[in-house]
Amino acid sequence: MRQGHRVEDVRAAERALMSGLPDGTLMQRAAAGLAAAVADLLGEVYGARVLVLVGSGDNGGDALHAGALLARRGARVEAVLLSDRAHPGGLAALRRQGGRVVGLEDAHEPDVVLDGIVGIGGRPGLRPDAQHAVGRFPDAVVVAVDVPSGVDVDTGQIDGPHVAADVTVTFGTHKVCHLVDPAARACGTVELVDIGLELSRPAVTALQADDVASLLPVPAASGHKYTRGVVGVRAGSERYPGAAVLCTSGATSGLCGMVRYAGSAADAVRASHPEVVVGEGRVQAWVVGSGGDADAQQALADALADGVPVLVDADGLGHFRGAEVPVVLTPHAGELAAMLGLDRADVEARQLEHVCAAADKYGAVVLLKGRRTLVASPDGRVRVNTTGTAWLGVAGSGDVLAGLVGSLLAAGLDPFDAASVGAWLHGAAATYAGAGGPLSAPEVATAVPEVVRLLLG
Repeated sequence: MRQGHRVEDVRAAERALMSGLPDGTLMQRAAAGLAAAVADLLGEVYGARVLVLVGSGDNGGDALHAGALLARRGARVEAVLLSDRAHPGGLAALRRQGGRVVGLEDAHEPDVVLDGIVGIGGRPGLRPDAQHAVGRFPDAVVVAVDVPSGVDVDTGQIDGPHVAADVTVTFGTHKVCHLVDPAARACGTVELVDIGLELSRPAVTALQADDVASLLPVPAASGHKYTRGVVGVRAGSERYPGAAVLCTSGATSGLCGMVRYAGSAADAVRASHPEVVVGEGRVQAWVVGSGGDADAQQALADALADGVPVLVDADGLGHFRGAEVPVVLTPHAGELAAMLGLDRADVEARQLEHVCAAADKYGAVVLLKGRRTLVASPDGRVRVNTTGTAWLGVAGSGDVLAGLVGSLLAAGLDPFDAASVGAWLHGAAATYAGAGGPLSAPEVATAVPEVVRLLLG
C-alpha cells in the first residue's frame, strides 16, 4: 500500500534515523537516488546539460550533491543560486567535480532542470525571482527534488505560482501532495527513493494491485448466488433509463451473486441484462440515485428503510440527510459543493479538506470522483485512487462505478473498502478497455471481470 505522510511525521522519522548515522548520510542517500533517476531519464549522462536551481535549505543541498554526482559522470552541470545562502557541503562538492555556479542569464540551455528551490518545509507559492527562473527554459525536462517547489505538501493544494514537474524524485515516503490533486498533477511521474525512514500513521493511503487482490470477495468453493450477496438497484427513471442499465452493468460484473432491480426502467434493464431479477426482494445492499430524477427521493427512503448498507449517487445525494445504516456517498466535485454549500472551484482546489468535511458531516464514507478519486471515512482514514485514464471522463461512467461499489457492499466489504476497491477496479478497467484511447461506459463494466482475473491470476 502506498502511503502519503505529512511533513511533521517525515521530519520526526528523519530525526530518529539521523541520530544513529554519521552527519550527512541521509543527504548522500537522497542525492545518490536523485542522480540515478536523472541519469536514467537522460540515458546518456556524458555531455548532457543539467541546470540546478538552488534554494537555501537541505533540498538545495540534495540537488547540489546530485549535480556533483552527475558532473563526475561527465554532465555539464550549472547551478543558479536563488538565495544568498546555499548548502556549503553541496556547493563545495559540485565545484570539486567541475560544476559551475552561474547567473540565470548566463546559464546555457539545459536538457534537465533540477528544482531544488524549496523542500517540504517551504510555504506554498514562489517568489518572483524563483518564478522567473522556473520559466526561463520552458523546453527542458523538469525534475523536482522531493516535491515541486510552491505546492502545499500537507494538503495537496496549490496557492500561487509553483513548479510543474515532469518527474518528482521523493525520499523515504510519498507525501500527501504526491497523491492528492491538484498538487499531484504538478508532480508528474513520482519516483520514490528509499533512504531508510520508518514511518507510521500515514495521512492518506493508496491501494496497489496486491492490496486489491487481497480484499476482493473471492467466492468459497461451496458458495452460491445468495451466499455471495445480492445487490439491489433503485436507479434510473422514465427520463434516464440508460442510467439504470449502466448501474446494473456495474453491478453485474461478477463480484456478487445476484442483482435485483426495483425502478421505473425495468424494460430497459431486462433488455440489456436478462440475468437481473426485476422486483422487490431481499438484498444485502442497495444502490440508489443514478439517473433517479423525480424517483430519487422515494427510492432513497425505501432503500434506507431496508436496514442494509446503501450507496447514494447523483440525484439521491440532494435528498440524503444522514442514516442509521452504513452509507457510501459518491459525488463529483459539483455535487459535493452543493452538499457543503460551497463553490465547485473551492472543492476542486481543496479536495482533501472538503471530502473529509463531508464524511464527518454526513457520518458516511464519501467517494469524491475525479482524476485522483478520494475516499474518506468518518473515522479520518483517507484513500486516494491512482488508477484510471482521462478517457474515463465520459457520460455514464459514474453509474457503472455506483453499481460496482454496490456489488462489493453486497458481497460483504465494509463501505470504506468497497468504495476504495471499486474505484481502483473502475479505473483499472477503463485503462484496460481503452488501451490508450477512447472508451465508453459499457466497455468499462465489461472489462471488470478480465481485470479481476488478471489480479487473481
